[in-house]
Amino acid sequence: MLRIVFTADDLARTRFAAGPDPMWEVLLSLYRLRGRDQRVLFGPWRRRIAALVPASTAMLVDLAPTRGYAADFLTPAAPAPSLTEQLEALRRTPKARVEADLERMVRLHPRRPVPPWYAELARGEAPVLTRLADAAGRYFGAGLAPYWPQVRAQVDQDRMVRALRLAEWGWAGVFGTLHHSIRWHYPVLEMDYPVEHTIELTGSGLLLQPSFFCSGTPTALAAPELPPVLAYPIEHELGWAGPATARTDRGGDPVAAVLGSTRSRLLRTVADAAGTTTDVARRLGLPPSTASRQLSALREAGLVTSHRHGNRVTHAATDLGVALLDR
Repeated sequence: MLRIVFTADDLARTRFAAGPDPMWEVLLSLYRLRGRDQRVLFGPWRRRIAALVPASTAMLVDLAPTRGYAADFLTPAAPAPSLTEQLEALRRTPKARVEADLERMVRLHPRRPVPPWYAELARGEAPVLTRLADAAGRYFGAGLAPYWPQVRAQVDQDRMVRALRLAEWGWAGVFGTLHHSIRWHYPVLEMDYPVEHTIELTGSGLLLQPSFFCSGTPTALAAPELPPVLAYPIEHELGWAGPATARTDRGGDPVAAVLGSTRSRLLRTVADAAGTTTDVARRLGLPPSTASRQLSALREAGLVTSHRHGNRVTHAATDLGVALLDR
C-alpha cells in the first residue's frame, strides 16, 4: 500500500508535469522491455527494438531489477526536464545520493548479484557515472527517440483531460481516475503498491507525472528527502508502434471486421490491461450494461476470461484473444 499524506499547502501546490520525463520513461520502459505484459500495446515495440538495444543497457538493468526498488538517482528531478539536462544531472549525482541508493538496492535485493562496478559507483567516481549516463542516452536513442512524438502527444493529451477534470471536479475527481485502486480521504491518498510505503508531504506539493511506459499501479521515489513524484499510467492509442496502424491504413481493422467495432475495442482494452466491467466501460465511454453484454459474448467465444474477487469481476484477454489481435 502506498500512502501519500497531504497538508492544505501540499494540495494547493500539487501540479502536473509539463510533459513526458525522459528518464522516467527510460526507467519504466526497461520494465516493459523485459516483461511479457500488455502484449498488444507494447509487443510490437518490444519486437522492433529487441535487436537495437545497446549492450551498455545492462548497466541500467543492474540498477532497475524486474521487480521492486530501482535506484532513485536514475530519475533526476529538473524543472523542465530534457534528456540532455537529465543526463548531465545523472553525471553529477552527489556521492551521498549514490551511496544511499546503492545501500537500499543491496538491502532490498539481498539475493541479487552485486555488479563489480557498484564499488566504483559508491565511491562517486566520475567515469562510471559518465558511462551510466552515456548508456542511458544510447538506450533512449535506440528504443525511445523514434517513438518520442507519440509519447509526447499522448502525455499531452492526458494532461489536457486531467486539466479539464480538475476544473470541473477538483482534485478528488482527478485522483479518482489515476488508478482504479486509489482512495482519497483528505489528507491521505492511498493506492495498491508492491510494498508498504508512506510519503509525508511537507508543503512543497506533489508532482503528478503522466507516463507512457508506466503500467499497472502508479510508482513513486523511495527516498523521503527527494522531491515527491507520482508517475502514473496513461491511456494509449493502439498501434502506436506501427504495425496496427499500417494494417488499418491498408483497409480497416480486420478484427473489427470479424467481431464488430464494439467487441474489437473491448477485446483490445482488456488485452492491454485487465479491468472490471466498470473500468472497461469507463475507458471506452460505454454504458456498463453494454460492456457487460459484449464481454459475455467475448467470454463465450474463448477470447476473454473473467475472475471474481469478492464483489468485483475482472476481465482479461485469453491467449487466443491476444493471438487474434496480434496477427
